[in-house]
Amino acid sequence: MNIISWNVNGLRSLYKKGHFAEILKEHPDILCLQETKAEAEQLPEDVRNFQGYFSYFSHSKKRKGYSGVAVYTKQEPEKVEEGLDIKDMDQEGRLLVLYYPRFVLLNCYFPNGGRGPERLQYKLDFYDAFLSFIEKLHKKGHKIIICGDINTAHEEIDLARPKENEKNTGFLPEERAWIDELIYHGYVDIFRTMNPNTREAYTYWDIKTRARERNVGWRLDYFFVSSDFTSSVKNTAILSHIYGSDHCPIVLTLK
Repeated sequence: MNIISWNVNGLRSLYKKGHFAEILKEHPDILCLQETKAEAEQLPEDVRNFQGYFSYFSHSKKRKGYSGVAVYTKQEPEKVEEGLDIKDMDQEGRLLVLYYPRFVLLNCYFPNGGRGPERLQYKLDFYDAFLSFIEKLHKKGHKIIICGDINTAHEEIDLARPKENEKNTGFLPEERAWIDELIYHGYVDIFRTMNPNTREAYTYWDIKTRARERNVGWRLDYFFVSSDFTSSVKNTAILSHIYGSDHCPIVLTLK
């Protein structure tokens, strides 16, 4: 089974440019998208109901054309939930939770901490609420897969210019500390575990500075799995050859 995760920075734009069809050529069993920036009703029919897939969407209720997540899956989930069941955290359409027989999949677009201290605090509060949410799931006996744009580079190896970004959101100590806590609670960063010394492996590049051409990037997109499910992981990769967004897709292959 292949699970692909991608921050598309606008699903309608991705479709118009032909990149939606391109990612489906990778034959994902499950395709998780973030920053879709659209309500389901705004999407063309062949995006809203793509042949061969069950599709699920969550959009921002506060601001049109903002945030949002989507999942396309060949196997119908046993159950699908939207959000953390916390009103203040669920207005921006950032989370879909899909229950399968083997695992629970959480497709999440985590907040960006930019635009001032209030948004940074919102991001940190969202982080904490998310960890509490997945811990409740895990204690019920579910094995967990987390995917999405976490909006933080964990270690210096995960971005091209760590020293220059020590005081910038996305690499602040308090943001990075939450990933430490996530790992401490038994959730494994699959890419870094399988590629402990791999450098210049990024998933996001700033468009304005043409950073992708120079590979001046950040690894902001992750798959985490609960430690009791790591034996089911076959491989993971960054699909940097696929364009269409300021992020590239990542893939998790299960046995």
